[in-house]
Amino acid sequence: MPKILIAECKQEVSTFNPHLSGYEDFTLRHGQTILDYHRQVRSEVGGALNVLDATPGVELVPTCSAHFITSGGTLADAAFERIAEEILSSIKSAPPVDGIYFSLHGAMATQSLADPEGWLLEQTRKIVGETVPIVISLDLHGILTELMLEQSDAAVAFHTYPHVDFFSTGERSARLLLRIVAGAVKPVTALVRVPALVRGDELITASGSIRHAVEAAVAFEQSADGLSAAMMWGNPFTDVPALASNSFVVTDNDPALAEREALRIAGLFWEHHEKMQVPLTSLADAAQQTIENTSGTIVLVDAADATSSGASGDSNAILRALLDAGYAGTALIPIVDAAAVEAAFRAGIGQEISTTVGGALDPARFKPLPITGRVRMLSDGWFHSETTRELWQAGNTAVIQAGGITLIVTSRAVSLYDRALFYAHGCDPQHFGAVVVKSPQCERHMFKDWAARYIDVDAPGSTSANLRSLGHTRCARPMFPLDPEVPFQPQARLFQRHP
Repeated sequence: MPKILIAECKQEVSTFNPHLSGYEDFTLRHGQTILDYHRQVRSEVGGALNVLDATPGVELVPTCSAHFITSGGTLADAAFERIAEEILSSIKSAPPVDGIYFSLHGAMATQSLADPEGWLLEQTRKIVGETVPIVISLDLHGILTELMLEQSDAAVAFHTYPHVDFFSTGERSARLLLRIVAGAVKPVTALVRVPALVRGDELITASGSIRHAVEAAVAFEQSADGLSAAMMWGNPFTDVPALASNSFVVTDNDPALAEREALRIAGLFWEHHEKMQVPLTSLADAAQQTIENTSGTIVLVDAADATSSGASGDSNAILRALLDAGYAGTALIPIVDAAAVEAAFRAGIGQEISTTVGGALDPARFKPLPITGRVRMLSDGWFHSETTRELWQAGNTAVIQAGGITLIVTSRAVSLYDRALFYAHGCDPQHFGAVVVKSPQCERHMFKDWAARYIDVDAPGSTSANLRSLGHTRCARPMFPLDPEVPFQPQARLFQRHP
């Protein structure tokens, strides 16, 4: 009867966001509550449980889950120390196990650690020993480090962007772990680093040029010779030494095949990488195009303030541009400002307030903007993701209407890669002349399939697609597009714990 330990530690950060993440930005679950929660949602852990629950004889050993409420700035050292202590203490107190599934993101960074996830795996190894198999799952925006591969037996990563395979990634991870535990396979991994940071529509895996590399990885993983494979392009906003794009391939004790396929996938990526930058429209031009629109909804994409990528969420740049341009239509705009929410709660529903919005967390980029508006709704900010049905926590939230502008003001940043925040607060994006979407990509049906225009705005922010504007100092150089004429000399490095 195999015992399988379940652990999770996930956060994606932007090191360009000056507002540090803290312990309060995570939801911590322990023991049975991990199973109870993830059996109801379409997460990676939920997918793994779907496989493990259906496998006769498997005994689950849930330990600790630390899941970010949203992405954010660099994680404070004290917060990570507290989180790591809870995770590692729960693993220490667990009975001996036959395998471990560890759900990670891959783009976490603390004030002192550039690879906290690799460090966690290293500490886990010290507890459970060298022979217990560990399979990790990762977001394709994760930064796959050598330490992660040295301390785990195999990695499994998302294949889709926008992400629609959270659940199936967990399923794939659990199936592979069970094969390793049974002694049916001996994984060997080949890793190829690619010196490129990429953004834009060409990364949509269903239609963009990234599909050539991704489809090759999927096809190999699903072949008789493949255990796992992926093309990961990292989070360009997590400026750490290992930041890069990566291909990896896992085979059953066939290092030559793993190396050959990882190099092939990396080559397909590099062949198209120069197209993987998004054309941006200036704030002034975006505002003018919104004014000139006569039918349908303009979606103004503020990927520079993408909270799911680690931004602060308190950008008022597009709001300011619309007001300065004299926009007289309707607009729906999310923004983080705890003080404005407090003012709305003090005033009450239906009351008029004068306050400022924005610029509270990233004041070097955004200045507080005065508004006068009426409070239309107040909530505790708890709602379910449209994508996975996970519980999201925006803190106390106020809907404030200022003329034709409807602001959904949250106390803390929350992921905005679907419409859940809008719907939870009585706002249908299709009923507005303009909608600010603080995410670089959402599933097509959420906005693109019905919007009249989709404008990628060159706004300031800690997750700007204008990567040269951010000021990377820690990642390896030269790096596309930060430097001219970046060479690519592909090399594969092999990792295998038990040949």
